[in-house]
Amino acid sequence: MSIYLYELPTTGAVSFTDFCSDPSSSYTARIAEATEARANLRAALKESKRTDTKDYLRLVKIIDDYLPHLYGIVNCTSAGDLVITTEPFFSWRTTLSSNVFQTSPRLSLPCLQTDVVFTLITSAFALTNLARSVLVSLGSYEHQREILDKERKVKDDKVNFTVTLLTKAAGIFGWLSEVGVGDWEKDVKERGGLGKVERPVELSKEVCAALAKMSLADAQSLAIRKLLSKASYDSTLTPGPPLPKSHPSPALIAKLHLECSSLYSSARSLAKTPSSTSSHSSKSAMGKLGLSKGNKHHDQDDEVGSVIPSLRHYLSSETTLHTALAHKWLGVDTGERGRVGEAVGFLQWAKKELDDIKDNNTKHLSVNMNDRDKEMREWRKARTIREIDSVGVFLKGYQKMNDSISFQPVTPQGELQSLIPAGRLAVARREWVIPKPAFGPGSEEGEEDDRRELERLSLGSEGDGEGISSPRSGGTYAGSGSYF
Repeated sequence: MSIYLYELPTTGAVSFTDFCSDPSSSYTARIAEATEARANLRAALKESKRTDTKDYLRLVKIIDDYLPHLYGIVNCTSAGDLVITTEPFFSWRTTLSSNVFQTSPRLSLPCLQTDVVFTLITSAFALTNLARSVLVSLGSYEHQREILDKERKVKDDKVNFTVTLLTKAAGIFGWLSEVGVGDWEKDVKERGGLGKVERPVELSKEVCAALAKMSLADAQSLAIRKLLSKASYDSTLTPGPPLPKSHPSPALIAKLHLECSSLYSSARSLAKTPSSTSSHSSKSAMGKLGLSKGNKHHDQDDEVGSVIPSLRHYLSSETTLHTALAHKWLGVDTGERGRVGEAVGFLQWAKKELDDIKDNNTKHLSVNMNDRDKEMREWRKARTIREIDSVGVFLKGYQKMNDSISFQPVTPQGELQSLIPAGRLAVARREWVIPKPAFGPGSEEGEEDDRRELERLSLGSEGDGEGISSPRSGGTYAGSGSYF
């Protein structure tokens, strides 16, 4: 199995010395280091764009190195240690926004928080792509009959690693939705420019929340794969009912798939939420090109300012797929419990849904489809065919059992709907925490400076009080020396 592949953005050159003034000359070297760290990020993104071999782990490390420098600049400007002489603008390509030219437009946006948000989005993209590259290297190992148990466990550990990467990405997207984008809005609004900014979907709380749910759903789907690893291997030799002893509870697997479906569905709804801050200039561009809503060539689902179609299609197809897989495992669960009529009903339902996915995957082709979308389509097609075969084996087994032993009526779909349980979440996002700044307030050296200043003030206050006599201290006063 695989997960969504993000197109990484690129960014323009920035020199913090061009707009950061250092009145105390305390941070001159630090500003230069921040500029260098950002230049490294820009170079890494450009290199990733140009080469076929992607080093996502290196990119994640470069971003982790840059963020403390960026937060050092942010904290110093907030504290007044550095002064912004001219409004900074950061140029980033937006890779999630749909547009009429089917390209990734470059936008120049104001304020430091712009760079914070886009850098974090890029980090989450890179973590997801890194997880995907690990999965691609593994292949369908659990279905290989010749694999050794030791080798399978090593690959299971790598699947666990991808789950960790995706929960980290979910934490970043979640923080952006709940905090980061709000900080950006506040920063831009204080400068009186929120209504004037051409706002990409990456700077939408709803879209970031959608990506957080999608990452969590991806992580859960991989957790299911890991949970089924041993049973999947055992089933390659004897597919269908009865289940091997190594198989986890099919009812649990069904609930996990139901939760995946719910997360993908919620993510798709959030990604389709119309943004009230869609840029007027983008809509004007549509009008100039004759792409109004009344134009037959305009697809409202691909409207400028919305999320790119490939991401929405991924969310839609994963919602449908995990719903079908939930019905499959509910059928297996009821079949293993002897309720064969329900089992046949659930499995027939699942087969119909999977057949529909296969047909839709064949019908909806586009001449504008890029290599990434073609790869995702081929992977989805292969996975759907494999699941159709698996459902077919279970369906045939339980139908044969019902026709020869159980003789139970096949439960209609309407009644099966009432038997579907609630989903269950097995993974949790790893909350992202703002890194300690490389310099300035909040940094280790800043905290050390604060400690020294407190010590100096404390010693100074003690020294100032040495020549002061308290009323109870020894001295001359009326009746001094006389005791009664």
